[in-house]
Amino acid sequence: MDQADFEAIASAVREFVDREVIPREEEIEENDAVPDFLREEAAKMGLFGYALPERYGGLGFDMSEEVRLCFEVGRTSPAFRSLFGTNNGIAGQTIANYGTEEQKQRYLSAFAAGEEIGCFALTEAEAGSDPSGMRCRARRDGDEYVINGSKRFITNAELATVFVLFARTDPDAVGTKGISAFLVDAGTPGLSLGPHDKKMGQQGAWTSEIYFDDVRVPASALIGGEEEGGFRAAMKSLAKGRLTIAACCVGLAERIVEEMTAYAVDNRQGGTPIGDFQLVQALLAESETDARAGRALVLESARAYDAGTDLRQGPAVAKLYCAQMVNRVADRGVQVLGGMG
Repeated sequence: MDQADFEAIASAVREFVDREVIPREEEIEENDAVPDFLREEAAKMGLFGYALPERYGGLGFDMSEEVRLCFEVGRTSPAFRSLFGTNNGIAGQTIANYGTEEQKQRYLSAFAAGEEIGCFALTEAEAGSDPSGMRCRARRDGDEYVINGSKRFITNAELATVFVLFARTDPDAVGTKGISAFLVDAGTPGLSLGPHDKKMGQQGAWTSEIYFDDVRVPASALIGGEEEGGFRAAMKSLAKGRLTIAACCVGLAERIVEEMTAYAVDNRQGGTPIGDFQLVQALLAESETDARAGRALVLESARAYDAGTDLRQGPAVAKLYCAQMVNRVADRGVQVLGGMG
């Protein structure tokens, strides 16, 4: 994408987040839901497809552009980004990278327009990002597959119109072998959901359990048309997703630094701005340093990802560091704000 066009999009997203999303953070928190208005406006801005190929209606951002956009989106409630994160990320990328042309045509344009929402059904009670313990099964029966099993902590399950499902097609395989990926439309008989989880944080970003009880899908629902490609597809999508999560952590850390700095300037103790006190200055300096280090790490990891020189370690390191970093910054923010923290 032309640099000027990208800068215009990023600027518009930042302005939208500041004007429309941040003022609704308490509403999202209290109602445990993102207002329909924000979803509709996000769709109009192309946020449901910024990382999807242009030929299918997306904006075609590369990784470096995607993380810079996530710096802006990450400045507000994680639930906002969660609305469209799976369409652009783990669900959409699985289809874009490994789907047949028919599958791409069927789903990606609708994903990019925000008309459909996908979810990534990988995690189970005994199998998380490492799916070696996966117990969900898909058995071939003529021109169909019969799916049985369950999934846990699946983001957007209640909102999803299509599930990117991972299941074992080879019952004798162990570890990461014999795993395939399927597209299962919402409403398919035998598919049911548990209520969305009550979490300590991230209200408005729904996760739920999914149950498959003799769910039948046509053989054409097998992503890529071949069995045993599921593990590779999952790992590639997860690696890309780690970088976007890291970028969102940076955006949130930068927002916290802005707010704690403004508070330190305006708030006084004994007639003196608390920002003049050495301890407060140290908290601000450490937080600014953390946020800058996180931004630099994410940008470098995204550059290496685009160059194809590091598709695994960079994203993993960035997510590890930035997820810990934003917690440190948030803790310092609470300290600076004191009783208002």
